[in-house]
Amino acid sequence: MENIRQTVKRVWGYDALLPLQEEAIGAVLARRDSIVILPTGGGKSLCYQAPAAAMGRLAVVVSPLIALMKDQVDGLTAAGVPAAFLNSSLTAEERRVVEAGVLRGRYQLLYVAPERLVLPSCLGLLRRAGVAFFAIDEAHCISQWGHDFRPEYRQLSVVREVFPDVAIHAFTATATPRVRTDIATELTLRNPAILVGSFDRPNLVYRVRPRTDRLRQVTEALERHRGAAGIIYCIRRTEVDQLAEALRRRGYRAVAYHAGLADAERRRAQDDFITERAEVVVATVAFGMGIDRSDVRYVIHAGMPKSIEHYQQEAGRAGRDGLPSECLLLYSGGDFGLWRSILVAEGLPAPGALPKLGEMYDYCQGTACRHRVLVEYFGQAYGADPCGACDVCLGEIAVEDGSTALARQILACVVEMGERFGADYVADVLRGADTARIARMRHNRLDAYGALRQQPKAAVRNWIAQLEGQGCLARDEGEYPTLGVTARGHRVLRGEDTVPLLRTVARSPRGAPSRPARPAVPSRDPSGTS
Repeated sequence: MENIRQTVKRVWGYDALLPLQEEAIGAVLARRDSIVILPTGGGKSLCYQAPAAAMGRLAVVVSPLIALMKDQVDGLTAAGVPAAFLNSSLTAEERRVVEAGVLRGRYQLLYVAPERLVLPSCLGLLRRAGVAFFAIDEAHCISQWGHDFRPEYRQLSVVREVFPDVAIHAFTATATPRVRTDIATELTLRNPAILVGSFDRPNLVYRVRPRTDRLRQVTEALERHRGAAGIIYCIRRTEVDQLAEALRRRGYRAVAYHAGLADAERRRAQDDFITERAEVVVATVAFGMGIDRSDVRYVIHAGMPKSIEHYQQEAGRAGRDGLPSECLLLYSGGDFGLWRSILVAEGLPAPGALPKLGEMYDYCQGTACRHRVLVEYFGQAYGADPCGACDVCLGEIAVEDGSTALARQILACVVEMGERFGADYVADVLRGADTARIARMRHNRLDAYGALRQQPKAAVRNWIAQLEGQGCLARDEGEYPTLGVTARGHRVLRGEDTVPLLRTVARSPRGAPSRPARPAVPSRDPSGTS
């Protein structure tokens, strides 16, 4: 281990390893299979890069992201560690050069895409060269119960067949106990060391708000962190482009990042953010992997993520230096339906995809400590109560008095109107709006007309969205989206079920988070991988 410490000091400039890093590196040196779960910013990549650099033998790293491979290899090469990658971005000649270098023992780290690794030609190359160990990055992708299942990862079981005596080490930032078991089974790991870091990020303040006015809510959050670095996640590319442009018009140094942009545009946006020419990146989930910037002060989700695992990983890109940072999630009941339609359009969803979507919405609607929910989701105990670092424990949200009665009024209105109208129009009828359309449709004669006259329209729209998310209302996404009452909604109407509706009781203050977040040991990943 002393040789490892010297290598870490010489190559990366760190005087010490974090405790779990030492254990993970120890498993590599002992040639024992392992599963290492270190949340975003916990330093996973050092766990396989350092022993490879110290041993001087070839380590093979499986990574799903071509752009991330290049960044890693460039960083390692600049630090004096011989490294290369094999993926579809290389020309035939470039690939031959790398393969020749592998056979000559030129490299200590070789990054390979999973679909290339399992090719007979690649496996044959590695058998001839000799491999010290395999590191499977983003290992949760192998599990159908993970948040980012990739079928090509399932083929990695061939690694054990071809290299029965070579240790395999699986790395991920997010894996529930069920996913950990699946990883071990699919990779045929033998008595693996299971090393799990803490999922709590005490320096992060978690806030969840119903999305009522995306641009206003986002700019209010940016003003609390004026001039600081931040990331804003959107569900759709069009939302990314529109929000980035709107922020630029308001004087923010904002760039857009998503898979629909040309490679050069994505690279420029990433470089602008890393070099601080841009203060905020508006992106889809395509952004963030391998971004080596520890001073991100806020992460905003302008739409609901599709799983708690995604949320933990993306929100965890804030405050990697250990300083207080904010994670704001803006959601709507429509997000649930949007994600469901996206998952279906992409093909048959993985078995866990739709349940995970429901768990994410439950988190948004929940009134339990956010830190506790996240930590316990990943199978760990949580001791701080109250945390003092989330909207629930700070008293910023509460359950609306008479929630079920309010829900019945909304559901009854939808039924009375024949389930043929959208959320905005339903809200107008409930509030007793005096519009030509309502008069023409004679909806001003309905029993439900004006039932919620005293409530702000934003509140009524918010409750409608919550009822969508809780499965009481369903949106028919035709040319003109309409609301319908579900089986659960009818149970609520009959008095056979109840529903909580949330309200915000205090706006987030300007400037700093409501109270200083609990201190944290600064998390770091010297090679930049989250």
